[in-house]
Amino acid sequence: MMKKPTIKTIGELKASNYKSKTLNEEITKNLRLNLSKGVNVFSDLIGYEETVVPSVERAFLSNHSINLLGLRGQAKTKLARTCVDLLDEWIPIVKYSETNDDPINPIFKSSIEKIKINGDKTEIDWLHKSERFYEKLATPDVTVSDLIGDIDPIKATNLKLSYSDQEVIHFGLIPRAHRSIFVLNELPDLQPRIQVSLFSILEEKEIQIRGFKVRLPLDIQFIFTSNPEDYTNRGTIVTPLKDRIGSQILTHYPESVEIAKKITEQESKINSKIISQIHIPEIARDIIEQISFEARESDLVDSKSGVSARMSITSLQNLVSSAERRMIINNEKQTIIRMSDFNSVISSINGKVELVYEGEEEGAEQVSYNLISDAIKSLFNKYFPKIEKLSKPDEVSPYDSILEWFTQKQLIMNDNLKNEEYEELLLEVKDASLLLDNYLPELDENDKFFFIEFILWGLEGFNKLSILRTNNGIEFKDPFNNFINKI
Repeated sequence: MMKKPTIKTIGELKASNYKSKTLNEEITKNLRLNLSKGVNVFSDLIGYEETVVPSVERAFLSNHSINLLGLRGQAKTKLARTCVDLLDEWIPIVKYSETNDDPINPIFKSSIEKIKINGDKTEIDWLHKSERFYEKLATPDVTVSDLIGDIDPIKATNLKLSYSDQEVIHFGLIPRAHRSIFVLNELPDLQPRIQVSLFSILEEKEIQIRGFKVRLPLDIQFIFTSNPEDYTNRGTIVTPLKDRIGSQILTHYPESVEIAKKITEQESKINSKIISQIHIPEIARDIIEQISFEARESDLVDSKSGVSARMSITSLQNLVSSAERRMIINNEKQTIIRMSDFNSVISSINGKVELVYEGEEEGAEQVSYNLISDAIKSLFNKYFPKIEKLSKPDEVSPYDSILEWFTQKQLIMNDNLKNEEYEELLLEVKDASLLLDNYLPELDENDKFFFIEFILWGLEGFNKLSILRTNNGIEFKDPFNNFINKI
């Protein structure tokens, strides 16, 4: 970060050959410089490199206000906050100005009067770009006073001024965001009468407070975020306001598991010390992301609501925490993620998906289990022969010997088994290990036991085995024997 400039008066500022710039000139100058040098300030927005980011850059070059339209968990707010990096490091302001007034080109009465009195001796201060970002969540209770401002009658009385005088106005967030980026999240939630108050600010650069028109050429980069679901559920963007927003840019979810994995790894922020103690097989990360992909395609999940990328992030965090908890309980220094640890991500899934019918017969928790099972089934055929094609009675299946083992025995797995006990238990199913040798001969030794358990979960997903979930673990059984016992 550059040091704060030492210039302290308008006279010194003029002597330094400072040239006043509009906010758009500032942003476009920095953007053009970045583009010419191949610098991407949006590098943290993985998956948007060829879609959303170019559209945002074009909008800035066009001097447009922006509406980021997309489902929840599509990094709309993260994208808006990143735009701060396109601002100059420091800008001068009239000292004690609550509206970031430019010393060379002031627009507010208080600053203009101060400069008239003090001239070149008028004190200035410097504002860092991190302080030039204003954000407001649009809720039904937001008022014009919050956004634009209101008349202070006590101030008007004490100063003996007209209500139309700027000096008696208590400015809201938008005037205070002069020369800054202003983000209004969830715009459709804003009441229509409040949206109307933004018309003249976007187009005519003037504000009205209680009928008094105040001409203020506010210099603000507006960025709005909207969720398509809100258009029907809670509100809409009124047409005249929508018409005044320069660019509407569609955001989207990751287009592949590989991109989704990079996003989750970047955003999960798991303690590096913990990661060094817990081995996470790559397939476990694949399953985490595949759960989200399955949820977005599921008939039971409301597609209009979307499935946030936060589901994968919190699921990975819960997965690691499950292994960490077991490691602490068993006083072990190292451990490996297990397939059974996926039971711990149910709480992450439950809170992130909206069912089509809230009273869904299977219940939210069972839907979450089904999504995990669907993710496993989608990935299973990537490593092993397709189970669904081996349904003929006379056809020999590579899974027959494993299924035969379960006709005589059951496999009970406690959540808190020590590493050694866990491995010994899975090795009892010898033919599962042989299957790994046949189809994954170069498998990393650290991933071996995860894959053995993965085979069992896959067989359960294709209805060849059944899983009984208990408070402290799971039990694999032959489904036919399970059916007989119920009878």
